[in-house]
Amino acid sequence: MIRRSTLRSQVATALRDEILAGRLATGRDFTVKEIAEQYGVSATPVREALVDLAAQGLLDVEQHRGFRVHEFTPADYRAMCEARELVVDGVFRGVEGAAEGASPGGEAVSAGRAVARRAFGGLRPEVVRSVRRRADAAERAARAGDLDVLIAYDLRYWRELSGLLGNAYVCDFLDRLRVQCWVYAVPVLRRHTSLRGRLWSGYNALLDAVESGDARAAREGVAAYNRHALAQVGADGAAPRPEGEPGGA
Repeated sequence: MIRRSTLRSQVATALRDEILAGRLATGRDFTVKEIAEQYGVSATPVREALVDLAAQGLLDVEQHRGFRVHEFTPADYRAMCEARELVVDGVFRGVEGAAEGASPGGEAVSAGRAVARRAFGGLRPEVVRSVRRRADAAERAARAGDLDVLIAYDLRYWRELSGLLGNAYVCDFLDRLRVQCWVYAVPVLRRHTSLRGRLWSGYNALLDAVESGDARAAREGVAAYNRHALAQVGADGAAPRPEGEPGGA
């Protein structure tokens, strides 16, 4: 039974984990009463938690019926991958332009460079060590094909890396997109009998590029990650990969 100290956040976290793991399947309907009975808590914190998850785009509110796990489409997935790449790529373009002494390119470029300076200025040794631990754990899980463990470390890795931007709105935006991408990808990935060798494991290489200030390599790493993600779930328009052939997640 969940303790009553922070019921709202605990229920929201537990349900989010269920959705990410695919145990609470997309398209499934449920009521506040059902969840409250499942966790042995009152209806009020459950309702609040479900509203929070709906605001994050993970649940749909069914009028007079309850809630439903949102079902993302391949088009949604492609758009989300594009959105997160545009944001991160913009930051690294700012770093790259500043390093090459490029002429100012308007307010958008100036803003990108300001964010980039904050990001690279925040690479203290203890911060890098923390992100490195996430990278190591994520790579081990990816090589082993352990999807549940990978998702947990992938989200922590990218949230810490995004946190270097020093902009909570950008960080939260990217984190929300990443969670939504996993919600779409998990059921697709579960169709494979084994995920060994199929999951992206370039976490340390990307961190190396960021740590060294190599914005071009960092941009390429992010682009590779997104290409990998699209190809793995067949959202890139290509034919599905044969079983056992490496893809991306």
